[in-house]
Amino acid sequence: MEPFFFCVKQRASAMLVAAFGDCRISEQFTARVPVIRISGWINKNLRKGEKRKVERNMNETKVYADSYCAVFREQKDFLECIRSRMENSCWDRRKSKTLRLAALTEESPIADQLREKYAREGVDEDIIKDTISNTGLVLRVKNEYYPVRSCAIKSILDRAGIGGAGLRRVERNVYARILNECLKVAQGDALLRISEGKVSAVLGGDGSDYAVIDTEQLYLHTIDYLNANFHGVHYLGGFYEHDRVSALWELSGEPALLDAYRKELDLAGKTAEEMVPVVRVTTSDTGAGGANIYPMLLYGRENMTINLGDPLRLGHRNGTGIAEYDKQLKLLYGKYQLAAGNLIRLLHIPIQNPVNCMKGVMDKLGIARKYSADAVDLFVAQYGEDPCTAHEIYYGISEILYRLACEGAEGSVITAMEEKIARALSVSWEDFDVPGAYKW
Repeated sequence: MEPFFFCVKQRASAMLVAAFGDCRISEQFTARVPVIRISGWINKNLRKGEKRKVERNMNETKVYADSYCAVFREQKDFLECIRSRMENSCWDRRKSKTLRLAALTEESPIADQLREKYAREGVDEDIIKDTISNTGLVLRVKNEYYPVRSCAIKSILDRAGIGGAGLRRVERNVYARILNECLKVAQGDALLRISEGKVSAVLGGDGSDYAVIDTEQLYLHTIDYLNANFHGVHYLGGFYEHDRVSALWELSGEPALLDAYRKELDLAGKTAEEMVPVVRVTTSDTGAGGANIYPMLLYGRENMTINLGDPLRLGHRNGTGIAEYDKQLKLLYGKYQLAAGNLIRLLHIPIQNPVNCMKGVMDKLGIARKYSADAVDLFVAQYGEDPCTAHEIYYGISEILYRLACEGAEGSVITAMEEKIARALSVSWEDFDVPGAYKW
């Protein structure tokens, strides 16, 4: 298969084919397209001499698997995936103190019970093997046992009111016993998210706790609003994982959203390459995040994705619903004007010691050393160590997204890194502009 070469229209159908190395392209696609240079979301060819991690061979029909991820080129396929997942999911409210965990092994009586149940119901019993290889836990709800998905662990610990690294080092039956003692005295209701045969979350179930926002309606409202209020709306791609869903649209008919940024680039003597405003909407029904709207841009010939700062956030709290989300959508145009100012501010921050500053900012953000060290090496190779502005350094830090893509990182990992990097827009860059040797 030959590599793709994109025009704007083609980009809308092929942007995310390889955006997440361990994800399935969609339930209709089984072959990987070799256009695999991505900065966050966008396909590009790899640099010379670089290789991409090969995705593992996972049957895309095994949607129960903890590691399941699907990437969708077409908007209709993305929506169909969400609809299908919602049809095979449910919410269940229980008293927190009535919940109990148990260890799951191949030889345990619980595993035998589940096999009999799955045989009667026509469910793939490989769900048991997948659970054993991940959490090794089941949750008893009344007289039913449900395998526990990895993304549910944090919320279960929250319900039990316990945490700590030490828990991860004990045997699973001990782990379950410790949590059960805590659950016995837990207060209030728990809201269980059961999806594709597993427990995906055990959230707060009281009135002021977790508020359910229908994922399908959220994306349908997003599509309707964008098409009604913006020009040149093109779906670029989306992904589904059990703890996070995300999709990206470009707004190619709205160049005015970035006019102020282009003007400042010109005034700073920098080439204002092709830029396209894009918007990403991410949500979760497992407590991993709110319903968030991110203003972003694609920049230059390589379509580098640049996060413009804090999103429009809507937490799943205090009865929030789709009406509150619609109000957030109406703030999107103005958010772009404010967000572009974040990049403009960086253009006016001179940095005398760019390498030290870059290292300090990445340490502040908590970026892993293996990624930050590579980003510094690439920055020095491209720009040297002469004085520059915080703007160049921010773009240099954003190259970490490329490294993640080459490693085959899943969608949630890349989007989480995008959000982490975006926090650099609000740091005090001058505090990290120090001479001398920087100790990692």
